[in-house]
Amino acid sequence: MKVSNVCVYCGSAAGEDPAFVEDAERFGRLLGREGVGLVYGGARIGLMGAVARGVLAENGRVTGVIPDFLRHVEVELRDVTEFIVTPSMHERKWTMFERADAFVVLPGGIGTVEETIEMLTWAQLGRHKKPIVLVNLREFWNPMVGLLDHVIASGFSHSNIRSMYCVVDRIEDVLPRIEAAL
Repeated sequence: MKVSNVCVYCGSAAGEDPAFVEDAERFGRLLGREGVGLVYGGARIGLMGAVARGVLAENGRVTGVIPDFLRHVEVELRDVTEFIVTPSMHERKWTMFERADAFVVLPGGIGTVEETIEMLTWAQLGRHKKPIVLVNLREFWNPMVGLLDHVIASGFSHSNIRSMYCVVDRIEDVLPRIEAAL
């Protein structure tokens, strides 16, 4: 099955390694070329801005969703297909969830980690079966995967949470993994 829209969680910061920004823009271009819409946090800075600019460079569809209080902090990108301002973070996350067929996690900070864990929690609770893909560029997500394994080994979660996400090392592997899971 072909995916229509992916929600991308990633940093509103660029990080220390400029290759992360290049990868985010490259992933955006891939989405645009493949006709897959982007749903993301609405910022024009950091990896968020890079992935959105990549999609737009290929004339793709971009839906930016930002809570009102972050409009100036994350410096909104208004030149998108659809721009949605929500009254809260909770409504932002729900709007992004509703519009996405899958979730892709690029490098990011604690907001990215929190959004990813929330989608894993919702999957564990049976609230969705949408694919979750951690893009482990330069082994960025190794500590998170290790933490999830530690949670399982310590008896605080069942090993079936491993089936609720997958890890890929290359941008090019994301869409095939999503489409295989749909």
